[in-house]
Amino acid sequence: MSKVAFLGLGVMGYPMAGHLVSAGHEVKVWNRTTAVAEKWEKAYSGVGSASITEAVEDADFVMMCVGQDADVIAVSQAAIPAMQAGAILVDHTTASNGCAKEVGAMCAAADIGFLDAPISGGEAGAVNGQLTVMCGGDGVHFDAARPIIEAYAKAVKLMGPVGSGQLTKMVNQICIAGLLQGLSEAVNFAQAAGLDMDEVVGAIGKGAAQSWQMDNRASTMARGEYNHGFAVDWMRKDLGIVLDTAKTLNLEMPVTELVDGYYADVQAMGGNRWDTSSLLARLKPKT
Repeated sequence: MSKVAFLGLGVMGYPMAGHLVSAGHEVKVWNRTTAVAEKWEKAYSGVGSASITEAVEDADFVMMCVGQDADVIAVSQAAIPAMQAGAILVDHTTASNGCAKEVGAMCAAADIGFLDAPISGGEAGAVNGQLTVMCGGDGVHFDAARPIIEAYAKAVKLMGPVGSGQLTKMVNQICIAGLLQGLSEAVNFAQAAGLDMDEVVGAIGKGAAQSWQMDNRASTMARGEYNHGFAVDWMRKDLGIVLDTAKTLNLEMPVTELVDGYYADVQAMGGNRWDTSSLLARLKPKT
C-alpha cells in the first residue's frame, strides 16, 4: 500500500480521505481548520498534520480537494517544494483549466507528477465511495494514481493532457444545470396540475425523460427538501468557470447563462447552502 497525503477535509474530502484509510493506505491529512482534522483523526484512526509540509514530505501521492483557483495555487505552492521527486499530486478541486495548467507546470519543474481530477457525484458519492473522476495528465501518472483514486470512485477516466479533466467537469456542470431547470419546471407543472410526483416518476422514469436527477431528486424536490449535498454557492462558482471559459472559446451559452441567473435568484432567497435542485423554489408562489 502507499503513503498518501490528503489536503482539504471539506464535505467531499473528509469521507474520501477516510476511504483511503479503509483501503489500507497510510494516510496523513491536513485541513485549514484544525478542529476538522482532529475530528477526522478520531473517526478514522488516521494521522493529522500540523502543516502541509509535514503531511506531504514522505507521501507517494498527494490528493487535494480545496475551494477555488486561488486555494489550489496557494496549497500547491506550499506542497510541491516539500514533496519528494517522483511523487504525484492529484487535484480533485473543480477549478479552471488555466489553474490546472499552472499547477501542472509547477509540478513538472519539480519532477512531480500531476493530474487535474475533478469529481462528480456529490456528498453521497463521496460518502459511499461512488464518485466519478475525470482526469487530465500523463498516462503514466494516471496509471500510477488510478488504484489510489479507486478507493472512493466507481469510475475513473483519463480525458487527455493536463486541463482536460477540468474541461470535462465543465461539460458535466453544463448538462446538470440545464437538466435541473427542466426537472424543476416539470415538478412544478405536475404539482400545479394535481399529479403525485412519485407516481409521475414511476410512469416516465424508465423512458426518454429518465436521468440521475429525476431518480434521486424529483421526490425530494416535490417535498421541498434541499439539503442533499452540492450547494448553490458551489454550483455558481462552477458555472462562473464554465462561462468564463466559453468566452475564450467564443461560444454562446444561453441556457447556462439563464440558469446561472436563476441560481443567483436562489441565493437572493437565502438558499446559498441549499442543494442544486432548489431551482424549484424560485418557481413557487412567494408567501
